Amino acid sequence: MAEKKLRQIAIYGKGGIGKSTTTQNTVAGLASLGKKILIIGCDPKADSTRLILHAKAQSTVMDKVRELGTVEDLELEDVLKKGYGDIMCVESGGPEPGVGCAGRGVITAINFLEEEGAYTPDLDYVFYDVLGDVVCGGFAMPIRENKAQEIYIVVSGEMMAMYAANNICKGIVKYASSGSVRLAGLICNSRNTDCEAELIEALAAKLGTQMIHFVPRDNQVQRAELRRMTVIEYSPEHKQAGEYRTLAQKIQDNKNFVIPTPLEMEDLEDLLMEFGIMEAEDESIVGVVENA
Repeated sequence: MAEKKLRQIAIYGKGGIGKSTTTQNTVAGLASLGKKILIIGCDPKADSTRLILHAKAQSTVMDKVRELGTVEDLELEDVLKKGYGDIMCVESGGPEPGVGCAGRGVITAINFLEEEGAYTPDLDYVFYDVLGDVVCGGFAMPIRENKAQEIYIVVSGEMMAMYAANNICKGIVKYASSGSVRLAGLICNSRNTDCEAELIEALAAKLGTQMIHFVPRDNQVQRAELRRMTVIEYSPEHKQAGEYRTLAQKIQDNKNFVIPTPLEMEDLEDLLMEFGIMEAEDESIVGVVENA
């Protein structure tokens, strides 16, 4: 029998785009397909697993390291918890506010999990839910260190979400030449902006990828979140649960992995103007983004 291939997927996107919610609902959809999954939350907020665990927040790797004084005394069961659909959950955590680099928590957590055997042979997927943009080496680790081979970017028709997606593609290009990391697609988490699906389809085409799914905006997601659940668990018959199951199946079937072709700033602005997102004379955003 052929050995099962572990698929390692990183989900990136602008802060506040709904990345963690999208990740957890999609992973719940994969669990409903009978897949074995590990989620590694790579955000200091430690909110990447709360809908799966029905908890405010679990103990993070960095919390435990601070408590114990050393990573050597940390046990896997201290930080690895099982949630809905037998999904295994870990949060990397980060430093105390104002102290040190948050990305170090990601590096510490992934190294610890590898050394302690968290990547078990029965796993089908490891998902890395990564903070915001590719802002520093720590948060780039899932793509820099050849951990995740597939990158999905959560985006919307909002201008800054598209700028962030383009920047993340630049990060993928940087590491793709020396490793196997590839862009697998854009997930549009709708904000109900004008011509949103068409705009993201156009952006995907320019980046050389696909919009793998358009997730419509639906208040059922928030209702489920208030009960610390995914929509798939809270209301499995709801049409929004069906959207996440469809996305999960598309990820399961996806073989369209590319080295993206990021846009120059002028080309991205032209695209935004073409769809009426950015006024032709509105240059106020340009200096902000270029200086960011």
